[in-house]
Amino acid sequence: MLDWIEAHETILWWLAAASAIMFVATLILVPLVVVRIPADYFAPGRPHRTPWTDQHPIVRGFLLVAKNLLGCVFVGAGLLMLALPGQGILTIVVGIMLLNFPGKYRLERWIVARRPVLRSANWLRQRAEKAPLVLDV
Repeated sequence: MLDWIEAHETILWWLAAASAIMFVATLILVPLVVVRIPADYFAPGRPHRTPWTDQHPIVRGFLLVAKNLLGCVFVGAGLLMLALPGQGILTIVVGIMLLNFPGKYRLERWIVARRPVLRSANWLRQRAEKAPLVLDV
């Protein structure tokens, strides 16, 4: 085992650095995203606007691909962080939120409906002087 670690020391240092960067990025980005969500985003019947609808189709396609690639990077980094230092589960959740797939909105709503998650999100929103998230209308 020690021979393998010594043989791959450079890769392990890069993984540790990436893990630290992702940890700091999630600590900064998650509160920003939670504060920017409209208060009624998870309310039933709320129409959801597709991102970048006012952009040219080529630009919109590029942004969609870039967002999904970033989501894949976050999910992959989160999986690595389950074994390496860092916020593995939180990073996986952020990555899933960036990805587009059928049932994503239901999954997001289910996650936010968990009492500790909703309480934490609304605490962040209160500190930013934003209205709390509304799950039921």
